[in-house]
Amino acid sequence: MKDKYDFSKGEQGKFYREGVVLKLPIYLDDDLVAFIEEYAKEKKSDLQTAVNDILRHNKEMLQALKV
Repeated sequence: MKDKYDFSKGEQGKFYREGVVLKLPIYLDDDLVAFIEEYAKEKKSDLQTAVNDILRHNKEMLQALKV
């Protein structure tokens, strides 16, 4: 790195976009990917739908245990 940088010609907020939501990737272990791929194939759905279904079901179970 340089000791000093010249930002005098920089433009503040050049890449800012209001309302944009950043969605970070989530990396699963290989055994989980294989399980979800098989689950998705059985349900005839895509991976994203399968992951959402599994997480929603677990969310409901965990919420029920809180009570």
